[in-house]
Amino acid sequence: MSEQGSMKNEDIFSKVIRAGRRTYFFDVRSTKADDYYLTITESKKFTNDDGSFFYRKHKIYLYKEDFENFKEALDETTNFIIDKKGEEVISDRHQKDFTKPSEAETSETKSEVAEESTSATAFTNVSFDDI
Repeated sequence: MSEQGSMKNEDIFSKVIRAGRRTYFFDVRSTKADDYYLTITESKKFTNDDGSFFYRKHKIYLYKEDFENFKEALDETTNFIIDKKGEEVISDRHQKDFTKPSEAETSETKSEVAEESTSATAFTNVSFDDI
């Protein structure tokens, strides 16, 4: 393979994020036309019964013409999650004392939240003309 052909496979820029058993790779690569694109790879470590391990990888190719829509969708979905659930991780895997609430507790909590939000809305729904 020529030197130019082997250079096409090299990463131009890379960023790695390690997250438990998962590792995320953000790699800038070059097209045949010498333009750049992004690959995002999730690599997850699995263990076989015999103790050996292997990695399962999933890859996304993202080209410049899709960057803006991708960023907007990522921002919108991550903001939705943070707005609805906050930044704290809620999981039996991350919290040793995590217990899933029963359906009865969940419905009670929903009605309490609805009552609180109604009273808060009534309180904050004040017009400056009223003062």
